[in-house]
Formats: sequence, C-alpha cells, structure tokens
Amino acid sequence: MSDHVFVGFGFGPIQAGLFAKEAFESGNFRRIVVAEIDQRLVDAVRANRGTYFVNVARSDRVETVRVDNVELFNPAKDGEVRKALAEATEITTCLPSVGFYDCDKPGTVAALIAQGLQARKSDATIVYTAENNNHAAEILEQAVVKRLGGPLPQRVQFLNTVIGKMSQVVTDPAEIAARNLAPIAPGIARAFLVEEFNRILVTRTTVCDFTPGIRVFIEKNDLLPFEEAKLYGHNAIHALLGFIGTLRGYARMPEIQADAALMRVARDAFIKESGGALIRKHASLGDDLFTEGGYRAYAEDLLVRITNPHLADSVARASRDVVRKLAVNDRIFGTMALALEHGIEPNNMAIGAMAGVALLLAGAAEYGLPRELAAINRRSLHAENLTGLLTWLWQTPLSPILHRMIDCTCSAGGRLDGLLAR
Repeated sequence: MSDHVFVGFGFGPIQAGLFAKEAFESGNFRRIVVAEIDQRLVDAVRANRGTYFVNVARSDRVETVRVDNVELFNPAKDGEVRKALAEATEITTCLPSVGFYDCDKPGTVAALIAQGLQARKSDATIVYTAENNNHAAEILEQAVVKRLGGPLPQRVQFLNTVIGKMSQVVTDPAEIAARNLAPIAPGIARAFLVEEFNRILVTRTTVCDFTPGIRVFIEKNDLLPFEEAKLYGHNAIHALLGFIGTLRGYARMPEIQADAALMRVARDAFIKESGGALIRKHASLGDDLFTEGGYRAYAEDLLVRITNPHLADSVARASRDVVRKLAVNDRIFGTMALALEHGIEPNNMAIGAMAGVALLLAGAAEYGLPRELAAINRRSLHAENLTGLLTWLWQTPLSPILHRMIDCTCSAGGRLDGLLAR
C-alpha cells in the first residue's frame, strides 16, 4: 500500500461511487477520509466499520460494489478531518455547488483546506473540484489563498474535472426494495446508484515528480473545451429530454427511448446543433471528440446512457431547477447562443427551451414570477411577452444574439405542440 492519503468533502453518490471508490480500489491509499455533515450518514457508515455499498448501473444489470476502510467524520464535531488534511496527497470536493466553499463562518471547506496546507506533512497535494462549474478549481483556490493570507505552498495544485458520470440517491424504501438496491449501510434507508461510465477528465497534474494515487482519470492540458462539451452537449440534452418528457407525462427517462419523435429532436439538437457548433469552435485542437465521427459517437453513447433502464433516472430530476437551467449562459440558451455564433440555427434546442419556459410558467408561484408574467399562458406566448419573461429571468440587457434566441424559441412553440399532441 502506498503512502497516499485521500480526504473528500461531501459523501454523495459521486464521492462515494467515484472518488472514494477509486481510491479504495486502487490500493494506493493508506487512509481514505471523508468529511460529511449528515450525522446519520456518518454514524451508519462508522457503525458498519467503514464499509458502504454503491449500486452500479451497467448496460445489462445493476451490480452492488462494496467499499471498505473509509473513515467518515463530521468536521463540525470531530477534529480528525483537520489531522487527515495535514497528510493529504489528494483532496476532493463533491459539494452541491461552489457556493459551499466558503463563507464568513469558521470551519468552511476553504478554511479547513487552508489549515491543512499550513500544517502540511505531505510532500505534495492536489485538490480535485467536482462541482458543476467550469472554474471551480480557480474559485476554491482563490478562497483558500484568502484564508492563507498569502500564496499557496509549493507543490499544491487545484484541478478542474469533467464528470459525465450520472448518479442519484434513491430514498424511497419501496423503490430500493423493488429494484433490489443495497442501502448505503445498515440502518439508513438510502441507496447510491451510479452509472458504469468512468471516463473522467481532469486538468493535467503539473506537480513535478508526483503521481496521483487515483490513476484512472484522463488528463487534459486544457479542460475548457471538454467542459463545454459536457454543458452544451450532455447537460443540454439531458435537460431538453427532461423538460419535454415532463410535458409528455413520462415518469422515468427509459420511457423516452420509445418516443421516436422526441428522440429525433434530441439527436438532431445534440449532433447537428451542439456538435456542429463545438466542432467548428474546437476542431483545431485535433482531439477526436471534436470531429464529426467522434462527436456523433459521443452523442449516440450518451443518448443510450441517459435512457438506461438500469439507471432509471426520473424525468422529474432531469427537469428540476428550471430557473437555473434556463439561465442565459447555461445549458439550453448557452447552447443556442453558441450555435448561432457559429452560423447554426438551433431549431431543435429551441423546442427544449420552449418546454422549459412552459414549466417555468406552470410553476410561476414556486419560481416567484411577477404577477404580470405569471398571468402569461403558454399557448398565448408571443415574442413580446416571451421577451418580457426572459428579460426578467436573465437580468441582463438584450443583445442582438439574445433577441435571436427569443425569436427562435417563440417560433418553436408550434413544433413543441406537435410533439405533445402525438
């Protein structure tokens, strides 16, 4: 066993089913420590002597994987996380968002990492950031430097990641039993379910003479093009299917697989619009992903994975957080803007945008729409009131390209109605 020490923040399905799992299976770590503030979860894994279970959705079955020798601690109640951070060679943050990195309170993630680096006993430390933000590593590094009150110690590097691995926490005891899923640990009625896919991209490690203990990740010199492929490809199509699938009345993503018309919209949006734009933007990299054949293979594989019956993701999960997903630079409208910038009309993505708008209007009270916008009926949407709705949502002056996106979305209303009438 190596002298590597792993410390993770947040014990969700990506931490448990990817980072901690890979650390355990590598055999390269003498300690695997995870900080988690859910005391029930901490107690359940500790009572099980550091063993937990992850359910892995393969193409033909669900397989239960056992992970041993993981130490869970609540950092608010136990100082062991601080001790482990001083020895850590690999740190991973798997939090709901980058907003959880730091605040004015003591004991934040940034504060704990800074304290660990100040007391560091390891020769080198790399920090993987797994939050869904293209600049997560830079944001966390800045927060840690602020806590340090000076520059980072030598041989420390913060790394971005592109994690296309779909996952969920199943909390319904009846569903856990019906699907024969293994709970995380005895005494807690929750189960981790992650897909088999494991092609994880990370920023290339530049710390001299340092070999990471987790060695399955694929390093890239420039991660941003691949982050864009995830946001404007994977995330965009997942949301499009979720939005339209919700309006069609589907409960689970595998149900969508048999809807030829909807799958055709998703495939054309993915390959012709998202792919067409990204290939034009990044073809000069020479990476196979940004070729017609490479991106088509990426899209076809993802469409199968998104609708995998063994993962059985819920349509509700794919369509949640409508306000965030309809943000001006997020997956739906961000993809439309990219397509327009590269001379491609995003007509299929616009159907997903209109479906998202329909869900936004349906949840007007929940999303806090002003009274005059909440009164808009989807079937009476026209360019003027859609402009008012999206101006309120985006909170930014409308540029010519934003006006074009609004027009494209408005014109997609009839095509969405046609899909829903099938």
